[in-house]
Amino acid sequence: MEKQLRSVSTSRPKTAAVSRTHSLRKLRLQENLLAYLFLAPSLLLFGIFLFYPLLQSIYLSMHLTDPRGRIAEFVGMENFQELFLSERFYQSLKVTLSFTLLTVPTCILLALLLAALTQSRLRGMRVFQFIFSLPIAISVGTGSVIWMMLFHPSVGTLNYFLSLAGISPVGWLTDPAWALISVSMMTIWMTLGFNYIVLLSGLQGVPEEIYDSAKIDGSGPIRTFVQLTLPLVSPTLFFVAIVSVIGAFQSFGQMHILTKGGPMYTTDVVVYNIYQDAFVNFRFGIGSAQALVLFAIILILTVLQFTFFEKKVHYQ
Repeated sequence: MEKQLRSVSTSRPKTAAVSRTHSLRKLRLQENLLAYLFLAPSLLLFGIFLFYPLLQSIYLSMHLTDPRGRIAEFVGMENFQELFLSERFYQSLKVTLSFTLLTVPTCILLALLLAALTQSRLRGMRVFQFIFSLPIAISVGTGSVIWMMLFHPSVGTLNYFLSLAGISPVGWLTDPAWALISVSMMTIWMTLGFNYIVLLSGLQGVPEEIYDSAKIDGSGPIRTFVQLTLPLVSPTLFFVAIVSVIGAFQSFGQMHILTKGGPMYTTDVVVYNIYQDAFVNFRFGIGSAQALVLFAIILILTVLQFTFFEKKVHYQ
């Protein structure tokens, strides 16, 4: 009798533990199902507009297509071989790298300078913050049309001011020496709003107590900014740098509207070259191959940035 009572008393805790474990598993399953239910719309959009086009590009890169985009012949890696033997591809890649070097550092430095000058809560600073943030509300098409009028050789505002200074007019969009610089100027203005807002938020997130302690220690404004502010906003700078590099490699609209890749292919970036091959010459195979190579280049650059520059980021 005592053995039966002992077996019943020991089996009850085991039964309770098993039921508790079963209920926890059921609760976790319900939570996972609820999470996937909320994620379903995003996963559906990613599948339609990201994963499916990526798989389709991989498929098309191994085939030749007719002008309607229908598969004509399987060629394997021949599209990639033709691409890597093409001088125009390397020319477009060189232009893209030059465009990135012209726009990304300049825009980040300018946005950081403006954010540092307008981060204070003095009266009237909100007006300047609003003005410097305005470019983010303008589309690439609208901004390109505005700058096209500024760059106009005869009635453009820029050449008008040059004439007042006694300088001969500049062919901003027609001179090979100035075309890429002109498009870069427009791009810097277009991306300045986003970089300014992000960096201003990072600067305003620095506690005021740190600045007060620096003043007590006798630190000047430049020393405080270099030794305290920059390390504290380095995560924001790192984020802006990665986004800016990706955006520069994906630039297309301003080149298409302002220069059409010219003159003499001086503004023919990789994305515009993809557009020419795929949607003008109807070579969807070589265009898809070029898009995959661009994806690989952006991925490698992003990994390199995380590998070498994230070590210098100071997370609070």
